[in-house]
Amino acid sequence: MKRKILILFLSLNLLGCGELQQVIDQLPQGTSSIGNLEIAEGLREALNLGIEKQVAKLTQTDGFYKNELVKIMLPEELQKVDNTLRNIGLGSLADEGLKVLNRAAEDAVSEATPIFVDAVKGITFDDAKNILMGSDDAATQYLTNATETALYAKFNPIIKSSFEKVGADQIWNNLITRYNNLPLVNEVNPDLTDYVTNEALNGVYTMIAVEEKEIRTNVGSRTTDLLRKVFTLQD
Repeated sequence: MKRKILILFLSLNLLGCGELQQVIDQLPQGTSSIGNLEIAEGLREALNLGIEKQVAKLTQTDGFYKNELVKIMLPEELQKVDNTLRNIGLGSLADEGLKVLNRAAEDAVSEATPIFVDAVKGITFDDAKNILMGSDDAATQYLTNATETALYAKFNPIIKSSFEKVGADQIWNNLITRYNNLPLVNEVNPDLTDYVTNEALNGVYTMIAVEEKEIRTNVGSRTTDLLRKVFTLQD
């Protein structure tokens, strides 16, 4: 048996991704080789680790605002508002307007975990094999497709409520009113709730992708026997 396993793993090192996929498809269940159950469970573990380590960071104060990977900047329509207000001495107000957008996203992300957990539980054997041999963010792409609609529906009302809680609605009403009252400017009236909702979603998936890539490329990040065993297949 040990000799067969050694031959299998030597063969894996010589095969391309397409051939390796065929080998994985033929791996038997209930033996010392890696079967579909372990592959699926390893992918679930990797995604759960990304959710636990990275998404949780986004819920903390400044989780978005001080993270350059996901910091929510102003939409193009409001960049001219920001620049104009800074030019007339209202830079501190503009800074506060940017900060409260990020605060609202931090509030919303705390509601993401249950939706992610359900999606991770739903990974099938076929999903897992395709994810394992996919790109560095294949698991994140799977999670995006499985959760984006539900997360948007969950995030949007929370962000709207959070705008009220952190005073973002008043700050931005003030900012936009002041800007619109300036001579020779085109008035703006952006849907900030929709914009921040989408930016929050992008931030969540970005951080999960960070953890996924780390597990795929850094053997030291595979902190359990299962992760080491499963991700050896894609090395």
